[in-house]
Amino acid sequence: MEDLSLPDWAAEASRTIVVDGIATHYFDLGEGPCLFLIHGGGPGADSWGNWYALMREYARKFRVIAYDMPGFGRSAKPSPELYPYDQASRNRHLIALIEALAPGPVSLIGNSMGGATALGVGIVRPDLVAKLVLMGSAGLAVNNSDSSAKDALRQYDYTLEGMRTVMRTLGGSHFRIDEDVLCYRDALMQDPAARKAISVIVRSDLTYPEAAIAEVKVPTLVVAGKEDKISVPERNVRFLELLENSWGFFVPYVGHWVMIEASEIFLNVTSLFLARDWD
Repeated sequence: MEDLSLPDWAAEASRTIVVDGIATHYFDLGEGPCLFLIHGGGPGADSWGNWYALMREYARKFRVIAYDMPGFGRSAKPSPELYPYDQASRNRHLIALIEALAPGPVSLIGNSMGGATALGVGIVRPDLVAKLVLMGSAGLAVNNSDSSAKDALRQYDYTLEGMRTVMRTLGGSHFRIDEDVLCYRDALMQDPAARKAISVIVRSDLTYPEAAIAEVKVPTLVVAGKEDKISVPERNVRFLELLENSWGFFVPYVGHWVMIEASEIFLNVTSLFLARDWD
């Protein structure tokens, strides 16, 4: 695998803990109310690639925990024969991590599959959740009628140019690929264990019954890129309809990665939402 070294500040914040039987890597920095950052589930995704630009900024006001889900980044990648890599397992793993590191209630920001995982904790263990931010979130069976974006992701072939296609597909019209991030994500996917895990992860069901989603009552901010080809605007509108205690923020010219494509806007909007008492 290519060099995946971290800058000094990130290396100092890097930790590993075993929860739910998984050696779990996470970054832990800052002080204050606890905020978990949960990455998405695409090829090459992990906590660093999703949140490197925002961790230190959030850490000015929060204790930030950005972790790698099972099968991703620097966390363990057990064989799919031994670990199911389904949504119930991701939810259970995050619950165990919260209980081990910061026994709630905590705030959760989740992107894509990470949004489904944050939402799952809100459904199963609402006592652990103070606030939710769902950004380009999975969790609802409202999908793009045009399958070309998903087709492009399914055709990922573990090459650098294949990763470039993944990133171009997920970004909006104003997105410019950072070559360092491209190479980082590509390097992660050269690990045979990561390849085995992602082959199962991409087939897992990320949805919940609408009635279960509607039971979530914690303050929730739904953030969406207006050009997201995966978590399409219609899905995010449906989240707002189901979640009675919710706010929505839609960003023009942005795709699936608002936290990367419009990081300053995302930081400001989410920080205001998380800092305010909505009771």
